[in-house]
Amino acid sequence: MAIREDIASIRERDPAARSALEVVLCYSGLHAVWFHRFHHWLWRHHLGLLARWLSEVTRVMTGIEIHPGAEIGRRLFIDHGTAVVIGETSVIGDDVTIYQGVTLGGTGKETGKRHPTIGNGVVLGSGAKVLGNIRVGDNCRVGANSVVLRDVPNDSTIVGVPGHVILRQGKRVVITDPKQINDPLSEALSAVATEVRNLKQRVRQLEGKEPAAVGGADDVLQPIIEIDFQI
Repeated sequence: MAIREDIASIRERDPAARSALEVVLCYSGLHAVWFHRFHHWLWRHHLGLLARWLSEVTRVMTGIEIHPGAEIGRRLFIDHGTAVVIGETSVIGDDVTIYQGVTLGGTGKETGKRHPTIGNGVVLGSGAKVLGNIRVGDNCRVGANSVVLRDVPNDSTIVGVPGHVILRQGKRVVITDPKQINDPLSEALSAVATEVRNLKQRVRQLEGKEPAAVGGADDVLQPIIEIDFQI
């Protein structure tokens, strides 16, 4: 039953899959998932060394590294899966799609649960990095080469380094506080906006005009909001 589900889900999600036989013979992502199920069974039955060795053999064969301790749901589709890495304590839900170069990794030498939990129906774009004991909610989309370091709510689209939500439940998320992004570029934009505001006020004072009223945070951030955070 699981084998048929896997094949059917790949044919449904990949227009390049012309037949079930082609999927079985040519899709390394499917091979890696099938091998992982056996490796995970060995892992759970305290045959860790054998499971790790066989997972390394599978990595050489498929180019996909899945630790035997990872928990994977139904109908996982790893498309063009070269360089995909899935860490030991990762948990992946049902109907997840992973493209090449994705890493579900840790952030250091923590013990215990140190890898991400991926919800149902998630799509992880090429080169995306999801790091640490965080959760990516159901039906999320993670953009190519994004780096996700924080929990992501359901039905969200995440892009950037570090990743930030730009869509939630199909609606645009407008970020008005650069600290919500917390990356060097947004911090630089915030500093420039503040400097421009101060210079405008100084020029008006030198011209003898009425000093500009001291604005709040919205005035400081207005130049940033106007560019709509396309970064």
